[in-house]
Amino acid sequence: MAAAPDLSKFDDCGVHPLRGTAEAMKGHAAHANLRHLPVDLAKAHDRATLFRELDAALKLPEHFGHNFDALADVLEDRDWLGKRGVVIVLLHAAAYRAEHPVEWKTLEDLFAEACEYWRERQVPFWVFVT
Repeated sequence: MAAAPDLSKFDDCGVHPLRGTAEAMKGHAAHANLRHLPVDLAKAHDRATLFRELDAALKLPEHFGHNFDALADVLEDRDWLGKRGVVIVLLHAAAYRAEHPVEWKTLEDLFAEACEYWRERQVPFWVFVT
C-alpha cells in the first residue's frame, strides 16, 4: 500500500491519482479534519449525468447551473467550501475520461485551478482520481 499523502501540506494540493483505497483516503481526510467528498462517476455517461453526479456528491448550492463555468465559480466559493478544506475523490473516472477526453480535460483543469486558488489562501483542497 502506498504511503498516505500529508494532507496538511498546502503546497502539494492538486489533482492526483489515488494511491491506495478510497476508504483509506476517507480516514486520512478525517485525521486531517478535512471534509471527504467521494464522487462516483460510474453512472456519468454524458455531460448532464456528470454534472448531476457532481452536484449530488459535492452538495453544490441550489443555484449551481450544471455547466463548467458554474462549477468553476462554486469550487472557489467559501460559502460552499466551509471553514475547513476538502478532499474530493473522483471514483470510477476511467470510462468517462476515455469516452469524453475533452470534457475530462476541462473538468481536471477546473479542479486544478480550484486547488491553486485555495492553496494561495492556505486552505487544503485536494482532488484524487481513481
